[in-house]
Amino acid sequence: MKLKYTSLVAILFLSLNVQSQILTLQDCIELAIEKNITIKQSELDLANAELDKKNAFGNFLPSVNANSSHSWNIGLNQNITTGLLENVTTQFSSLGVTMGVDIYKGLQNIKQLHRTNLAIVAQQFNLANITENTSILVANSYLQVMFNRELLEVQKSQLGVSKKELLRTDVLISAGVLTSGDIFELEATIASQEQAVIQAENNLRLAKISLAQLLLITDYDNFDVAVENFDVPFPLILQETPKAIFNKALIQRNDIKLSLTNLEISKTDIEIAKAALQPSLSAFYSYSTRISYSDGLQRTGVFEEVPIGYVAATGEAVNTNVEQRRVVGPDSFWNQFQMNDGHNFGVQLRIPILNGFLSKNNVKRSKVNLMRSQNTLEQQKLNLESSINQAYNDALGAYNFYKAAQKTVIARSDAYNNATKRFDAGVVNSFEFTQIKQRYEATVSDELRSKFDYIFKLKILEFYFGLKLEI
Repeated sequence: MKLKYTSLVAILFLSLNVQSQILTLQDCIELAIEKNITIKQSELDLANAELDKKNAFGNFLPSVNANSSHSWNIGLNQNITTGLLENVTTQFSSLGVTMGVDIYKGLQNIKQLHRTNLAIVAQQFNLANITENTSILVANSYLQVMFNRELLEVQKSQLGVSKKELLRTDVLISAGVLTSGDIFELEATIASQEQAVIQAENNLRLAKISLAQLLLITDYDNFDVAVENFDVPFPLILQETPKAIFNKALIQRNDIKLSLTNLEISKTDIEIAKAALQPSLSAFYSYSTRISYSDGLQRTGVFEEVPIGYVAATGEAVNTNVEQRRVVGPDSFWNQFQMNDGHNFGVQLRIPILNGFLSKNNVKRSKVNLMRSQNTLEQQKLNLESSINQAYNDALGAYNFYKAAQKTVIARSDAYNNATKRFDAGVVNSFEFTQIKQRYEATVSDELRSKFDYIFKLKILEFYFGLKLEI
């Protein structure tokens, strides 16, 4: 019993440990790619494109179809046994096989197969593009969680420092260095920082919820990201020119590859539409047979004389020998199958002359679609160049702002340390000291915010350059 209880506790512990699993950035990206509905839809589109390729390949194969039927004919019909009209029921079975194959169709089948191959490539580029965009979105949300986490730690640290200063102020007031009124400003500062801590905790929770929603995780309480300490990367990418980044992006970006592939598809559509204007030649073959279930007449080999008329001059009867027949059941299925079969084969030439301008309009429509694809490609290039220039300026500005924020923190830190010494000596009052301290704390928050802003904008620029997304 004790063993079962221990096993149960172990299982519960393991399940809780799995539920509260801490995810790294790479874990989050992989989970988002696995669960993202848009990515799943794109994967289904790729599967359909592969099925279209199989259909296009099947156009090269002959079409073979078998058919069979069994019919009942009830009512007034000629009795094939007696030759008289009677109300009878007859049954018939028919079997057949037909086959057709394209000999020449304006190369439509070859071009259609080429188009399906391009469609598969296009769907692959589309899937890769959606995956990359999802990774960027997840990375941004992940950085937001890390930023809010570090900001919360900064707020807690500042609150702890303020509480220590409050205790030190009590000692200085008791020693007569400061007046009792100096403590009020510090108490107000502590209350404000406690609010800032609560706000930072709420922001961290909202950032986690936002990331969890991207990953389709609903258990927000047991979801968290790993604590990762990383150095701010040096902006090597900024040594490249925006033009060089743009030229590299034209080769690396999957959305540009997708547009180029769609352009090739549009050109292939024109060729397919033109092929419909050419003559087509096809061959066909069919085999059929028929089986009846009615009674028949069978010869007996016995002849009898039957009068067929009289000689007008003499009145003498004119007779003929007629073989007698007897009614027998239907012939065997296999005998009828062989006796009643037939073959039909030949070739068919089709020359398009007039079909309501359908084929010619399809050619014109395909040319219009080609121009649309060209315009889309050019517009994407313009948008990409504009985005890269914007991303380059954003990354450069964020880097300079971060370096300036670092210098400001150093200067404010020196001012804060100096003010702390002067406050302890009673040279400055609590209001002046609080103002200097708040300015220092604001610069620390600004530095933290500028650091994460710079990292994300730098990663966007590296993404355009084709570098792997990692932090």
